[in-house]
Amino acid sequence: MIAAAVGAILLAAITLYATLGGADFGGGLWDLLAGGDRRGRAPRALIDESITPVWEANHVWLIFALVIFWTGFPDAFAAVMTAAALPIWLAVLGIVLRGAGFAFRKEVSRLSLQRALGAVFAFSSLLTPFFMGTVIGGIAAAQIPGDASHARLSAWTSPTSLLIGALFVGACGYLAAVYLIGEAARRGDRRLEAYFTRRAQVSGVVTGALSLAALLVLHGSDAALLHRLTGRALPLVIVAGLAGLAVLALLTAGRPRGIRVLAALGVAAVVWGWGVAQYPSLLPGTAVTLSNAGAPHATLAALVVLFALVALLVGPSFLLLFALHGRQVLGMGDEMLLATGPAGGTRLPSGLVGGGRLPPGAPGRAGGSSRPPGAGSRAAALGLVAAGVLVRLLARRRDR
Repeated sequence: MIAAAVGAILLAAITLYATLGGADFGGGLWDLLAGGDRRGRAPRALIDESITPVWEANHVWLIFALVIFWTGFPDAFAAVMTAAALPIWLAVLGIVLRGAGFAFRKEVSRLSLQRALGAVFAFSSLLTPFFMGTVIGGIAAAQIPGDASHARLSAWTSPTSLLIGALFVGACGYLAAVYLIGEAARRGDRRLEAYFTRRAQVSGVVTGALSLAALLVLHGSDAALLHRLTGRALPLVIVAGLAGLAVLALLTAGRPRGIRVLAALGVAAVVWGWGVAQYPSLLPGTAVTLSNAGAPHATLAALVVLFALVALLVGPSFLLLFALHGRQVLGMGDEMLLATGPAGGTRLPSGLVGGGRLPPGAPGRAGGSSRPPGAGSRAAALGLVAAGVLVRLLARRRDR
């Protein structure tokens, strides 16, 4: 069924945003908890250098998910955006403030302004995943009416919603810590590798505990969803649990190889477990399903074609972005690139990766004159929005 295919595409976009963008938000959590200026300098420098090349690009998947949602399932989109308007706007505010704090913190020279903008970046990094989680929790707990005409406080303030909001924050911190272990190991910084290993272990345990607590709360708020989670979605729940335990075991054994894939797999299994358990309902507790709330067949077919084009065009671009980031090319200035030569034999000076900060505008300083341009990711995002609008216009013309 084509509506189910579009639903799977929507879930895939959510998964990509959770595993990629979620780690960016988690970086803000560890930035907040890094400590004072001297103690937190090295971890903050690593977080800064790791996020800078990719943080704008990862938001493309959020925009793609919204385009698919409003185009493919307009009735459900309207209900969610109406009933949960307040947490959604707070999440959007967090995205805007986080970007502003992250970008401008690198450009100011006064320590007081750097601290203030750093606080904006860190706290807004918690704001967005928490309120996004409350919206998902409201949907899972059947608190979103299918015919919502006004915002409802109960749509996102139930124990299930608040717990899943906390779970989202924990999962983001867990992903960020695991990814940063790899970044520290790539730079040969054993101290930071051990630093983020401890944080990955703690956040993994906390996230696992919150996941179990969410299952217990669902027993009272949505027993039907809990039954499906422990029924047809049980294999995915088991995969998520085993992936988390495997990461903790590898970290304890001092063998971090492969933990990034395992951590992303665990979070993806949680997202897909929720989707499989909820299928075919879009809004539990209502009559809104994938089939009766979907757009016309022509629109859904166009969305499948759009997804194929995105996979062909945007997918390789992201792979190239991450490949260049992994080779530590994107943070270099022109002088650094010339110094490495065609074979890339010269590594970055240790001052760039050990916590030393270069002044604003210095070549090789992430966020200075060598900051990778964000125009490409913004153009891709606008292209996705335009494509979604075009799909709806073409579908309406065919229906006439």
